[in-house]
Amino acid sequence: MTTHPTPSRRVVLQAGGVGVLAAVATAVAGSPAGAFGLSAARPAGPTVVDLGPAVEQFALMSAELVGDTVYIGTRNVEPARVVAFHLPTRTVTATTTVATGYAIQAMAGDPTGRYLYFGMLKKSDGPEANLYRWDLTTPDGPAEELGRIGDRDVRAVAVAPDGTVFAVGGGSPTPPELWQYDPATREVTSLGVPDAASTLARAVAATDATVYVGAGTTFGGGGGTSRASLVAYDRASGAFSQVVPDELTVDPSIRDLAVVGDRLVASTAASTASSKVALIDLSDPASATVTTSIGKTAKNFAADGDTLYFANETGILVRRADGTIAQLDLGTLELGEIWGVDLRDGRLHVTSAFGFVAEIDLATREWTTTDLAEAGAPVSAQTCMGIAAGAGYVYVGGNGVIARHSVATGEVVNFRVPGEAKDADVVDGVLYTGQYNSQGIWSYDPRGGDGPAQVAAFSSEQNRPLDTAWDDVNRLLLVGVQSDTEGGGSLWTYRPGTGGSSIATDPIDDIQLVRAVATADGVAYLGGDNAQKTGPRGTVVAWDPVAGTELWRIETGQPKGIAALAVQGRHLYALTIGGTLVVVDRVRRRVVHTASHKALVPGFAAMVTNRGVVYAVSDTTLFRFDPRSFAAAVVIAETAGGWYSGSHLNVDEDGRIYTLRGRNLVRVDDHPSR
Repeated sequence: MTTHPTPSRRVVLQAGGVGVLAAVATAVAGSPAGAFGLSAARPAGPTVVDLGPAVEQFALMSAELVGDTVYIGTRNVEPARVVAFHLPTRTVTATTTVATGYAIQAMAGDPTGRYLYFGMLKKSDGPEANLYRWDLTTPDGPAEELGRIGDRDVRAVAVAPDGTVFAVGGGSPTPPELWQYDPATREVTSLGVPDAASTLARAVAATDATVYVGAGTTFGGGGGTSRASLVAYDRASGAFSQVVPDELTVDPSIRDLAVVGDRLVASTAASTASSKVALIDLSDPASATVTTSIGKTAKNFAADGDTLYFANETGILVRRADGTIAQLDLGTLELGEIWGVDLRDGRLHVTSAFGFVAEIDLATREWTTTDLAEAGAPVSAQTCMGIAAGAGYVYVGGNGVIARHSVATGEVVNFRVPGEAKDADVVDGVLYTGQYNSQGIWSYDPRGGDGPAQVAAFSSEQNRPLDTAWDDVNRLLLVGVQSDTEGGGSLWTYRPGTGGSSIATDPIDDIQLVRAVATADGVAYLGGDNAQKTGPRGTVVAWDPVAGTELWRIETGQPKGIAALAVQGRHLYALTIGGTLVVVDRVRRRVVHTASHKALVPGFAAMVTNRGVVYAVSDTTLFRFDPRSFAAAVVIAETAGGWYSGSHLNVDEDGRIYTLRGRNLVRVDDHPSR
């Protein structure tokens, strides 16, 4: 556990004295707002308290060793940065910032050691650059824009021995392509689609003759998506050929590639089985030695002769020359998610998502860690995941961290936790989170002396929790889940009283994930979505969480999936992605109201029932629905919520709402007039 106390920053804003809220009141009362079905009544005058940055840390997503310096790319902060961490002095010696994108996952140094190439993850398919180069001989100078690969996100970059750069990624509606940057012509060009059935390419390696692309199904599994795919591109002929060893295709995707001497190292990201590591002869791709690894991921290879060191989801693995793989015993060192494994002078340098670099002596297994923020890396407000409030604290999830805000003092404490708390609730003073990736349910009791810990684990392919709800009748925590690689999803339950847990796989169908969960009278309501472009979505299922059986279902008939659910009285509110409200009478089991609120909900949203009404938040607006007419009334506009994976809100015992405005945590006290 690491604590980072921050000053209390509270700015109380009254609705009548804030320009944006006054403008909102005018808009709601006027005819343009009425065209979107907004209530003509003015908001009741919410009080908004700014509690400062929700999650602050040095968040990272990549690392690359060039010479005696590890270059580290940031994650979910703006502006995105690359920092130079000098190993001999254990200090940050240089930083460059870039104006486009929010994270840097792809990095590669050129053979001369002069340039660092890196790529961006972007929020949209806009024309902004996503491929950059930093001249390491002049680190005080800015990184240079090289151009844009056509895929929205750059997930991997490799530099061939002749200096040609290759990049792959995804995130666009079309299948991922292989892209080339030629330093001589300074042009970025597409070399074609390696695998039309893949959803993401996130590994690439290159020789002077061949480029290898690792792809498969990473997001949006199911349907006709591919499994692990390793494609060789012949640089002379321009032809693609599939060279994946058969043993790897049981897993959904290739996770990493590296050229080591005369062999290609390929690893998988696994789902229902353990990951694989293959050593492939570059002169004869059909000749491969495949070993089953430990855990579900294998990435970030560092070679010492015939010995390979690499990361899984819990630490460092070693593959010996005889093909055996073992976990390094590092005692009490907790590394969390690992983004870099580099070998230098008999020591491993491991870059952790917890915001530090660990130095491990391979002979003695002794280790030290250097906190990157303390070494000079800039700390920034990060985009956030889930949010929960209760018992005097507000909790906000980030990458590898849960930030605990004290309501009384404003003190902020960061707890290191693997993965991401995608959503959370406080029950009887205890925090419970749905933890991505494949981390199950974690809990934290502030009355004890220990930090957060896992209390329930589930099938690893059911990896992405999306929504949590507390069933007070059955005393169960309910978690709706997506299976990224296999399609469909599940409902998790956890009973704090006994520690018992259960999973219902594909409770809606084998295609729809469970994006939203609500509960009332001991019944769980599940809202369906679909990560595929086609297929069913928008189904609402009433579910018995104790018996694990369906009670009834309604097809909403909406073209987009359910983003959020909430219950008020006899009515179940279902808000779709893009803003259509569907109200279901739970007694009569039929839809009684449908209206579009697209002006308020451009994408994802969340809802909660509070003080007799249902509140909703999108990336732009906090609003509430009239419990009789179901019309919407704006509470706060222009929130520009700094969310990474969809908006969230939650309430404490006193009915105060917590959400984000920008990247700051805000408390909203709203008393709807009735």
